[in-house]
Amino acid sequence: MSEVFSQHITLQDLLEQGLNIALDVVNAENGSVLLADPDNRSLVFYHSIGQQPVPSGTVLPWDEGIAGTVFRTGIPEIVPDAQTDQRHFKKVDETTGAITHDMITIPLKRWEGDPIGVIQVMNKRGGKFLDRDDMAILTIISSLAAVAIEHTRLVEAAKLAEVARLMGNITHDIKNLLMPIVCGAGILQTEINEMLDRMPEIETQRAHASRKLCNEVIQMLKDDAHRIHDRVGEIADAVKELSTPLDFSACEMAGVVSSVFRSLGILAQEKQVRLRTENLELLPLIVADQRRLYSAFYNLINNAIPEVSAGGSVTVCGQLPTSEGAIVVSVVDTGGGMPPDVRDRLFTKRAISTKPGGTGLGMKIVKDIVDAHGGTIWVESELGVGTKIHIRLPQVPGESARS
Repeated sequence: MSEVFSQHITLQDLLEQGLNIALDVVNAENGSVLLADPDNRSLVFYHSIGQQPVPSGTVLPWDEGIAGTVFRTGIPEIVPDAQTDQRHFKKVDETTGAITHDMITIPLKRWEGDPIGVIQVMNKRGGKFLDRDDMAILTIISSLAAVAIEHTRLVEAAKLAEVARLMGNITHDIKNLLMPIVCGAGILQTEINEMLDRMPEIETQRAHASRKLCNEVIQMLKDDAHRIHDRVGEIADAVKELSTPLDFSACEMAGVVSSVFRSLGILAQEKQVRLRTENLELLPLIVADQRRLYSAFYNLINNAIPEVSAGGSVTVCGQLPTSEGAIVVSVVDTGGGMPPDVRDRLFTKRAISTKPGGTGLGMKIVKDIVDAHGGTIWVESELGVGTKIHIRLPQVPGESARS
């Protein structure tokens, strides 16, 4: 156990190896590690082993069930027959198709501190039942595991702190690098206008068209230069778990999406993917931070385009206000869809990128923006069918969002 837990591995790998050892030592069929999510007062299945493992990301309230009892009290429990215990969540058995018989639940405790989760081991092999000897062994394993989990989290936090420091430096450098681009675009715009003004009268019509095109391209360069700077700042905030105050104003969703389409139009053309909208023009004005909403939809659409085959589409759809005074905007793609484990943790703290070089920060930024507006976000996705990401936004954010 000490050898495994002293390795420099990810938290997920650590939990998997620790749980495997626990099952081997007590000769049990199934087991799970649940870690606490203080924000939602819940226990989350981070890893599960067995013929029918519990899906990663399954959530249980931490004030219910056998796991909740052990987590709150910090006292391990042996349950000879879970089926007769009223606290047992039978929905978990229904989800996995397994039947839980005997069970031991052990708290994962900080050193002289509060529990951070629980380990559950079920169904001893060989016609025997889990007993106090097994509980004693599992208590030792859980103590080592808790220390290793805390150590791993501290290491990860230290890495994030260093990344945040570097991101601050990078943001400053990028701002300096972008200034010549912004200034150069302005000089170029002045030079083009002067040149076109001096063209012969016969070329006036052509000059007018050229000037309009050049001005549009130059404005796009300026806008995107500012957005690159904002984007780096948002990444830095996401790493540091910070959120800058929102700048609320009347916002037209169709205009936000139109700006995103302009920025991503070339990428979509190269991939032969159609960018479409439905019913956005019917949506009423909402009170929101237009710049931040642009960032959220840019992330979603930019992620969707590479997943769509040539000839497919990414569509942004609007739904009229509900009785709660909220609009729903959905990003729908015809891509390959997501596997259930990726889908279920997409907008959680355990979200990871499956793309080469991806960080997973893009989806965190989206979730942070939606939360800051007092909205909600959820995903529907099926392999081979495509993905729908829905965002519900209040027409007027509450006081908590404004602050």
